[in-house]
Amino acid sequence: MDNTWQHIIELCNRFSQVTYENLTKIIRYSDSGSADGARNLDDSFQNDVDHWMGGGTCFSMTWFVYKELLEFGLKPRLWMGHKRKERNIHCALYLPYEGKEFLFDPGYLIFDPLELPLLPTAFATEPTEAFYPLVPNVVRLRRTPQTVELWTGSLKGPLKLRFEFDARGVDENEFRAHWSESFDREMMTYPVLNKLDRERGVQYYFQKGNLMTRTVEGSKMEKIERDKQGEVLSKIFNLSPDLIEKALKILDNK
Repeated sequence: MDNTWQHIIELCNRFSQVTYENLTKIIRYSDSGSADGARNLDDSFQNDVDHWMGGGTCFSMTWFVYKELLEFGLKPRLWMGHKRKERNIHCALYLPYEGKEFLFDPGYLIFDPLELPLLPTAFATEPTEAFYPLVPNVVRLRRTPQTVELWTGSLKGPLKLRFEFDARGVDENEFRAHWSESFDREMMTYPVLNKLDRERGVQYYFQKGNLMTRTVEGSKMEKIERDKQGEVLSKIFNLSPDLIEKALKILDNK
């Protein structure tokens, strides 16, 4: 196996232990008083997951992987994702490597580098597609000359279009600008945590007091009362109870 590719896989495996969460983002926004200040705090320890508190949203997670790939001597490209009329609300990475092209989307808990389908030919009338039976969520990538669509869902039901990525990508300055804009989005008004247990094939998703547990067999939802959230979320998402409680109190006072 090529050493560089082995380093990439090791990076993905190590990073798959990280929780997607907006709690550190909420705390840093409150502490700094500005979106740019909070973003700088998000970025300040991006090469040390422990100092970084072990989590983040798609921007900090994608930026971490981006910088690591640069350290490997590679040329990743930052991609912004759109959802319906909402522009630049998600992000991912494009990587050309030894004649192939890959998508990295750690912010959507996709920790495997997914090979992109070939670009459609000049005479093609339909996008090209690639399918990945990941667990518990399968993935389909649909590619046009200008975009890549991310579709996910279960093997038992229809897949849903999650995001459309502009294949032109953005430079670091534009990415940082969209990152700063993300601090004022609606999702910063409630806790969002998302974690994938790759070994067991289980996804845990918490939002607005509800915990969703998803497996290949299906999903179940349970309500977590406010006085239990610190304890329960700490165990599931491997975050400090004090960190969780601090963020929840900031939200309580809004």
